[in-house]
Order: sequence, then structure tokens, then C-alpha cells
Amino acid sequence: MTHDQLRLTLIGGPTLLIEWRGLRLLTDPTFDDAGSVFEHGPVVLRKTARPAADVRSVEPIHAVLLSHDQHEDNLDVAGRALLPRAGRVITTQAGASRLGGNAVGLPTWATTDLTMPDGTTVNVAATPARHGPIGIEPFSGEVTGFVLTLGSSASDVTRIYISGDTVWFEGVAEVARRFPDIRVAILHLGAAKLPALGNAPLTMNSADAVAAARAFESAVIVPVHYQGWAHLSQGRDDFASAFARAGLEARITWLEPGIPAVMEPASLMKG
Repeated sequence: MTHDQLRLTLIGGPTLLIEWRGLRLLTDPTFDDAGSVFEHGPVVLRKTARPAADVRSVEPIHAVLLSHDQHEDNLDVAGRALLPRAGRVITTQAGASRLGGNAVGLPTWATTDLTMPDGTTVNVAATPARHGPIGIEPFSGEVTGFVLTLGSSASDVTRIYISGDTVWFEGVAEVARRFPDIRVAILHLGAAKLPALGNAPLTMNSADAVAAARAFESAVIVPVHYQGWAHLSQGRDDFASAFARAGLEARITWLEPGIPAVMEPASLMKG
């Protein structure tokens, strides 16, 4: 991998290793084995696929980008054990207060900088997320997405959007308006549904995914979190069909678990 290449490795579910210029970032760590079950009263989460890598094999991690800490399909037991070994954990304000230690909570649109191994910085901005229909917040809790700004000058900046667990709503549309130069949009899909919370999707369904892809019109779309858990009601075939019907299939990059995908900076700067 050359100095400026962006490398993405899907571990499983929402867990993605992002590497750039020596910086190693991890999203929503989930490393428990297939068959794990998490019960919270009437809500039951069942993991159906094993992670594509052992938790120790992805370390060291300079920062964890944690959309929220309250659901095991975004932070399971092994993932939680990793957090103290990461350099920093960037998450919601509520999540940081629960996690303590090296966790930093960002309110929506606030930013922080990560120092690269070579001394330069990557800017991280917190973005709006709504984990289901209007009014879901008392049940789902606070969730965040992220925008990463890689590079220090206008000629070499690459921006990456990570949606976190959210449906398509005005907050995501506002991200696209504020950051029209997003080059990679990592979307949490799956149309998660839990009978105890009704039939409304808690994450993007195929229609949401198409709307998001159209909004981030200059971005490569990278789907994650559409497989590996029993409560995900739509899978890769559903989303691939929706993207194809919308004429968007050429903009989609599907990651195979455990296999790094390298994106060249020159291709990301097109748009």
C-alpha cells in the first residue's frame, strides 16, 4: 500500500478497519463469535456470522469511531474489551459519560483532531443520526455519525462519511449539503427491525440507501452492517437490486469480509 492509498477492511457487521498514511481507525467494534445472543427484556439480538478477523489481529488502533455504545450489534463484549487499548474512543456525549477512560464525546457538528503517526492531523466531525422513526430516541438512545477529513490542503483533501446506525432523514441530508465533496460514504444498511419496537426500520432500508447515494452524488458508496445479525431484514441482494434499479450500481463498492479494498487517491478526487 502506497503512502496516500485508503484501505478499508470489513470485519463484519458495522466493523470496518480504515487505514490511511499509517493511521488505523476502527468503527463500531464487534468481535464476538457467531451464535452470541444478547437479551434486553423483549429485545433480543442474535449474531449469525463470525468476524472476519480476530480482535488482536487488527491492533494497534489509534482511534475507535463508535456510533453508539448501547447496542451489542455495534459494540459487543469483545469490542468493548478493546476500547481501553485504543488510543481514543470518539463517540456520543452520553456514550463517553458511560464509558469513561479514553472516550471523548462529541455533540453534533463538533470536531476533534487525530494526530497522525507522521505528525499531521485528521479532522473528525460528529454528524446527525436517528436510529429509527421520529420519536425513537427514548428507546434507541443517542447515536452519531462521522465525517473524516483526510489531508491538509485543498488539492489533496479526501472526506469520508460514516453514517452510523441511522435511517435517511433531514439530518443525513444536511450532512450532504454541508460536505458536498464527500468522496466515500460508508452507509449502515440492513433495515434493522425489532418486533418489540414495531415494524419500522431502525437503520437504512433500500429506499433510504438510494436516497443517501443520490445525496452524496460525488461519493463511492460502501455498504456495511447489512449482514451478520438476525434482526437485519434486508441483505446485499436487496440493496444491490435497489441500486441497480436506480442506475447507481457503478458507484457501489461491496467489501468482502477480511479482504482489504484499496482506493487510490486520484480516483477519490474525481467528481
